Amino acid sequence: MNRLYLFFHKTGSPPWFYRFSGYLIPWLWVTFVVLTAIGLYLGLVRAPADYQQGESVRIMYLHVPAAWMSMMIYGLMAVWGFIALVWRIRIMEVLIISSAPVGAAFTIIALITGSLWGRPTWGTYWVWDARLTSELVLLFLYFGVIALYNAFDEPRKAARAASLMAIVGAINLPIIHYSVLWWNTLHQGSSIGSSGSSIHPSMLWPLLIMAIACKFFYGANLLSRSRLRLLRQDHRKRWVQELLSEES
Repeated sequence: MNRLYLFFHKTGSPPWFYRFSGYLIPWLWVTFVVLTAIGLYLGLVRAPADYQQGESVRIMYLHVPAAWMSMMIYGLMAVWGFIALVWRIRIMEVLIISSAPVGAAFTIIALITGSLWGRPTWGTYWVWDARLTSELVLLFLYFGVIALYNAFDEPRKAARAASLMAIVGAINLPIIHYSVLWWNTLHQGSSIGSSGSSIHPSMLWPLLIMAIACKFFYGANLLSRSRLRLLRQDHRKRWVQELLSEES
């Protein structure tokens, strides 16, 4: 317990976070590249086509992980927002605003690939389906967090406002997840759940590998953005000056 508390305390230190994340980033990028290569090969080459949807089902290997990531990232932002508001840990504030562009990008990918998948499946690129509409709302929430943060000149005040919006917007996450159960929707239900999966292993494994690869991409991207934001915010502080002198 003491070690966990010490690690949590260290994470709130910008110099320690900067150095620790610097060690992790290369490993995260390498793991992402390797897993993506394996996942794409298994999904696009080895996995069979669907007996109903044909080759168009291969969009799943990008669409589903992107949709999962769009919700996971916003959920993390809401948790970090709560921590930032209660304990005033600045690193959590940095993580929130650094996550928002990445989460928005995953949401855009999920919406675009979903539309491309919907054309041969539903006969149209877009319907005002419950899940599609709530996913679009999620994109607007990401944009709202980014815009609200940029509306303030003082970073700490901007981060608190963005944190509050992230917490309030989290109410949309269960709507996205349960929309296929609560409303009559064209979107298919979840094929992977607590009771197991209805997807054949030859298609399931590439999907899971791509989902894990996306998480490593997010981790590497998040830490890289956070390090850069810390340098910009603390460019006049002693630890940054010492860091620059060491590198020079």
